Amino acid sequence: MYSTTKGEMHIRPGIFDKIPAIAKGSKVLVSGANGFLAIWTTQLLLERGYSVRGTVRSENKSKYLKDYFASIGYKDKLEVVFVEDISKDGAFDEAVQNVDAILHIASPIAAVISPDEMIRPAIEGTTGILKSALKTGNKVKRIVVTSSTSAVMPPVIDKPTVLSELDWDTHFPRRKARKLTNKQFIAPLRRAWDYYNTHKLQTQWDITTLTPSWPPIHEVKSASSLNYSLAVWYNTVIENKTSTKEFLSASQAWVDVRDLALAHILALENPEAGGERILVTGVDAANSLSPTLLPSHNPLPVGYPEMTKEQRTYNLLFDTSKQKRLLDIRFRSLEETTKDIFECISERGW
Repeated sequence: MYSTTKGEMHIRPGIFDKIPAIAKGSKVLVSGANGFLAIWTTQLLLERGYSVRGTVRSENKSKYLKDYFASIGYKDKLEVVFVEDISKDGAFDEAVQNVDAILHIASPIAAVISPDEMIRPAIEGTTGILKSALKTGNKVKRIVVTSSTSAVMPPVIDKPTVLSELDWDTHFPRRKARKLTNKQFIAPLRRAWDYYNTHKLQTQWDITTLTPSWPPIHEVKSASSLNYSLAVWYNTVIENKTSTKEFLSASQAWVDVRDLALAHILALENPEAGGERILVTGVDAANSLSPTLLPSHNPLPVGYPEMTKEQRTYNLLFDTSKQKRLLDIRFRSLEETTKDIFECISERGW
């Protein structure tokens, strides 16, 4: 159960052995496999010797996925199945059969969307895949659920605050519509642990939840169709749509999507990661970028070059000790990630 403020859930009792590591060559189900994070994770799974069954919503969504992985030599290692509506009862019953592990990454994310369109599918998709795993997941050993650091963040951070896996945002029922993305991650995460704790004596699998901070290889036809988190970056840095001094002086924690994809796989491979909530954050940084990171060949809107380092507030900080202990990832630097994003944008003519 959860405490009202802080406290880990009572997860797997000590009398139970940890679930064995998922062996290379195993089949992994990736939900929403055509998404920004999921397609990177799928590619890394294939590169590391796993086979993948990916879910997409329609035949139209599957074509790019199949063509892309066939073009890099993984045609025979990728299976694509259709789950049209993840919130539908039994939606994943067939998809979970004969897979060794599940990475549940599918979830709607948008800047403006109604609560029912976002929160209900997020909750029902998460609990639904756990129900299917219990009912028909005959070989499943571990399920990794993707959440967000939004699930641990209070609505206001006005002083230096260190957050960890012990924290929950207990204010989410009272959040306004503009904070729907926070609700979208908090509620499904709680429901996932509630369901697991209720049914763990009936399962042969455990769960791990990852709460990460915020070039695409998924299908993107224009900058306007970027996924939400990358669109925030693009609109701030390239389009200058949100570059107020207040916004740029604030801090965020960032993680490169390639590192986050690796985190999902390491969470499968490490037996000790079972039954754990793990924060995955790579870089604590201000929303403003140093001019040294900007490409000289591509003039960008000038923000506030006079803003000194001392004027940037680093109120949002994360305790990443568990991440280091269980995943031990060498995260890409902000410089490397920024350089790669600019190169991708330039190649696409955006």
